[in-house]
Amino acid sequence: MMDQENETKRKKKPWPTKDAMKQVYEMKLWGDHNSEFYSGIGSHHPEIIQPYIEVITSFLKSFKNPITVCDLGCGDFNVGKALVKHTKKYIAIDIVDDLIKRNKETFKEENLAFDCLDIATDDLPSGDCVLLRQVLQHLSNTEVQNIVTKLADFKYVILTEHVPEGTFTPNKDIISGQGIRLKKQSGLNLLVSPFNFKVKEEKQLLSITPKDSKGVIVTTFYQVF
Repeated sequence: MMDQENETKRKKKPWPTKDAMKQVYEMKLWGDHNSEFYSGIGSHHPEIIQPYIEVITSFLKSFKNPITVCDLGCGDFNVGKALVKHTKKYIAIDIVDDLIKRNKETFKEENLAFDCLDIATDDLPSGDCVLLRQVLQHLSNTEVQNIVTKLADFKYVILTEHVPEGTFTPNKDIISGQGIRLKKQSGLNLLVSPFNFKVKEEKQLLSITPKDSKGVIVTTFYQVF
């Protein structure tokens, strides 16, 4: 009886982000029912990931001395695995425990570390550059704000977001989970209200229009200090 009452209470309010993302993988909400963990076409479709890998690789190789990268929301690591060799240290983080456990067993490099953290509430590792690839688009404004506050501790932030084409009203709030603001004809812009992220430089690195999807996937480079 108590279990039923708890379940009823839970259905009346949004699930915590950790539970929501765990459900995404358990129920294969992002596709590929043959894989235990699959982070969606945004992490696997060649027309989306190959240009991204190329532009990030070029950025990482531009440093005389390799830098430390924090990949926040690393997912199934299909993209991150191509970048590790160009870094001093690569710290890959996700909120789903079983996913991180699987990644640790699957991907092994001397300069690679995995950690299970809630990037909105937990302290982040120190590093030079943050990669946030189609992660914040799934989170509520409150969680995004908590993360933005921590980004000031890094020199560089490279953010990828799926946003509407053309002009749109930015930063409409959502409940954290599978969906994104695109359904509300909105997308994230960290530089405007309510986030007002302060940066030294902003530069668009990449813009991809997926064939089978609305909107455009934009990758933006920020130099924080």
